[in-house]
Amino acid sequence: MKAIFTPTLVALLLVGLCLPDSVFSQSQSREQRSRRLIRVVAMKQIDVKSPDGKVMFSLLPNAERLTFTIKLDETTVLDPSPMIIKIDGYDLSSGVVFDTVVSYKIEESYPWYGAHSVAMNRCNGATISLRHDLSFVQYHLDVRVFDDGIAFRHIIPGPDSVTRVPDEYTTFIVPHNSTVWYHDMDGHYEAEYAKQTIGEIPPGQWAGPPVTIKLAGEAGYASITEANLINYSGMGLEADGRRGWVTGLGHRQPLNYPFELRYGREEAKRLGKAAGISGTITTPWRVVMVGRELNTLINSTIVPNLCPPPDPGLFPQGIKAPWIRPGRAVWRYVDGGDGSFDGLKRFSLLAGQLGFEHHIIEGFWSRWTMEQRKEIAEYSRKQGVGVWFWKHSRDLRTPEQREEFFKMLRELGVTGAKIDFFDHEAKEVIDAYEEMLRKAAEYQILVVFHGSNKPTGRDRTWPNELVRESIRGMESRGLTDRARHQTILPFTRYLAGPADYTTMLFSERRRNSSPTHQIATMAVFSSPLLTIAARPDTILSIPAMDVIKSIPAVWDETIVLPDSKIGELVVYARRTGKTWFLAVMNGGSARTVRVPLKFLGEGSYKGDLVLDDPAKSGALKTESSDFQPTTELKIEMVDGGGFVGRFSKK
Repeated sequence: MKAIFTPTLVALLLVGLCLPDSVFSQSQSREQRSRRLIRVVAMKQIDVKSPDGKVMFSLLPNAERLTFTIKLDETTVLDPSPMIIKIDGYDLSSGVVFDTVVSYKIEESYPWYGAHSVAMNRCNGATISLRHDLSFVQYHLDVRVFDDGIAFRHIIPGPDSVTRVPDEYTTFIVPHNSTVWYHDMDGHYEAEYAKQTIGEIPPGQWAGPPVTIKLAGEAGYASITEANLINYSGMGLEADGRRGWVTGLGHRQPLNYPFELRYGREEAKRLGKAAGISGTITTPWRVVMVGRELNTLINSTIVPNLCPPPDPGLFPQGIKAPWIRPGRAVWRYVDGGDGSFDGLKRFSLLAGQLGFEHHIIEGFWSRWTMEQRKEIAEYSRKQGVGVWFWKHSRDLRTPEQREEFFKMLRELGVTGAKIDFFDHEAKEVIDAYEEMLRKAAEYQILVVFHGSNKPTGRDRTWPNELVRESIRGMESRGLTDRARHQTILPFTRYLAGPADYTTMLFSERRRNSSPTHQIATMAVFSSPLLTIAARPDTILSIPAMDVIKSIPAVWDETIVLPDSKIGELVVYARRTGKTWFLAVMNGGSARTVRVPLKFLGEGSYKGDLVLDDPAKSGALKTESSDFQPTTELKIEMVDGGGFVGRFSKK
């Protein structure tokens, strides 16, 4: 017997279903899902709790409109929020018939290049079967709840021969007096962040996820984004002026300046129509990260957890394939230097002297002969450096173009491709990412995307994608308050995945951030491909060179220390092997920071410190000393200043 929730019966069906902890298997295997089928006869609401019992997703008993809430213990993270998904104009979330709930559990781990070297995927889930009472469309709402957040998606089965058009207006209702950090979409995903109380955000204001929230009363944090974006349009968020962020797919998002500049209004008009999908429609996961502390958000792997593992046919060793090589890269574009063929060969030489693994070459390569291209690739390889060639994405939209380009890179011995200028989240653009990654993987070519949308965890599926831009980085000349901007980014954009900020610069473009602050960004803005903006000869000439050379692109462990405040102060402790780094970035006025070194663990450590020199503006100094875990380090920070400490166990 099915429970039919129609407007006339809603008030009568108040006897409920709960999902007790006992329905979940306690197996500790790498990945094991236990499922239990529950026939819904009458129910009041469906609660799905995290494995630790602290985070709860609730689907409320409102068949007239599917509505959900999120709680962290007794703290409300999202107020009752309406789900709205439409297929061919039918609102499937209004007037629904509940059928069954299948509960399950996931517990696995996998190697990762992020805040830590091993990702944990541990959650409780529920697949809720529903039927739209008007159109008779049957579909599933899939929910997963982790210790650090929730995710949900819709799955609408259908034959491959039928094309249907989805659209979404699900709204995330943020509690009163919460503080929100977001950026507009005028530059697509390359913009500066605003900080506002949720009630101050006007209707019609767009934001590119992640949107990060600090709950009132120091109750905790949340961040809204999406995961596993494939065969669908990307998600932006539009404020409704009533504390809500409304889902807006790519066709509905405002025309951004980069796209108009490169492709024009007529092309924007063509993409401004909702895209059809053949067969089963599976939406991306709608994700809300949750945590009492910023450390929880930074260490979350929810986004990649929601994506499938790599295809063993293309990646038999997964992310550990020998041709997938994380590392630091030199790059001429921002800080200048000799752009001739010989000048760029010298960039590779200096990269090798720094111990950096990669060299990004802009469009210069297209003017070289095949012999020159092969020569620079071979010369760089002898220095221990892989070269990457830049390419406009419009030249890789057909199978023939992709085949020709990636085959050429493989034959030349080129390591990777920097592919630029997407600037849209329409489904056909999202499809293009996937096709490029697939062809690149066939030829064992690494990829960085520029002019792109935010990452959605697909770098788990495609580990040959090391990073994508989708950030207002060092290329931006107009950014003046860089110290503030750089102390916001770790807790906003970087929550979605690694970003190509093109880190660390010592010229005037660093604006109000000190040279030491710039060095600290190298340890904070971690990415499997960590591109450095400063010229390699500059790095080789400064006193902090030895510390800079030792900062890796990936980490074994990350701790965000309690003094960190979004837009004000970043204090990170990160470990690689047995060596710890302490990186501090000041977003505002001079201050004193005290950091207990208990994160070091037992033993004695040699500390090599890089500090701002208060006696000389824009200068840095280095010191070395011995330290114990019982030491409290006192750091005097200048305006927009920084600090980097490397602690090597003796």
